[in-house]
Amino acid sequence: MQRVLIVGLGLIGGSIGLALRRWSDERKVDGHKPLEVIGFDPNLDHQRAAEKLGAVDRGAWDLAKAARDADVVILAMPVNAMPEVMQDLAPHLKEGAIVTDTGSTKARVLEWACEYLPRYVNFVGGHPMAGKTQSIEGADADLFAGATWCVAPSVTASEDAVRTVLGLVAAAEAEPYFVDPGEHDAYVAGVSHLPFVLSASLMNAVSRDTSWREMKTLTAGGFRDTTRLAAGSPAMHRDIVVTNRESVLRWIDTLTETLTEFRRHLASDDDAAIAEIEGFFDRARDARADWATMTSRDGELLQGTATELPTESVGDHMGRMFLGGFAKRLRNPQARSESSSSNGR
Repeated sequence: MQRVLIVGLGLIGGSIGLALRRWSDERKVDGHKPLEVIGFDPNLDHQRAAEKLGAVDRGAWDLAKAARDADVVILAMPVNAMPEVMQDLAPHLKEGAIVTDTGSTKARVLEWACEYLPRYVNFVGGHPMAGKTQSIEGADADLFAGATWCVAPSVTASEDAVRTVLGLVAAAEAEPYFVDPGEHDAYVAGVSHLPFVLSASLMNAVSRDTSWREMKTLTAGGFRDTTRLAAGSPAMHRDIVVTNRESVLRWIDTLTETLTEFRRHLASDDDAAIAEIEGFFDRARDARADWATMTSRDGELLQGTATELPTESVGDHMGRMFLGGFAKRLRNPQARSESSSSNGR
């Protein structure tokens, strides 16, 4: 039996625990499970909640002792807490132990692992691209199903260690994606970190206005959806941007240039500027449609956007958007026949 220690029992750690325990239960032989999932959290309320929820087989009240017995350690806490936890764990990890993480930035985390963890430990960086609430009460065994799980092994990690982490990813029903730590941070700065900076910026901008008391009675779905990320953990968001400062700054600069260009067109009242404004929204709509209709090999939508689309197929939807519905008519012999008859009269 392999022992997996999860350090940090919030949404991500709790969901990993639920997924691993389900996987292990399904592979029980003669009453023996292949995994034992142990959980530790400095917040005792989180640990008790995880035990009650069934996210762990048992809680650990002594991190050092739990680490000595662990074959795999999963660090599922805010990024800036990882250096201290790595230093606390280091003297107690057994030779050949595997350590992985769930942090939203990877370059700094791998640097810390190299600095603080002993050489006889295998570190394989990880980042599951999934989430919702920040609480253990929101933990869900299916949270990672179909989600991308970034994998960034350290240069000293063994092939067996990488395969073990890939096994954990598969047990959570996620899709592994190998990525260089620097590239990971540059990519997620644009598609994950910039969005919550934008969400918080919008919330701060309008709520500071003297008319906010009256304005907020007029808010609807668009404002709710755009500011949803502002409700996330301030400490978590702080840690992410601080440990990925360079990449986040680059994307803020890119966004600033985009807004400045849009502002210039909006401030002008000539026909060319009005055309540019429409083009701005056209390009955004088409880019989002392309993103929203990405499918897996099985034809399933990857981005969870099914509720945004009509109850027709993705192919029909794309055909209507880009070909004015003509593509759908070509696949409908009856419509083609009726059209020909009508044209002949």
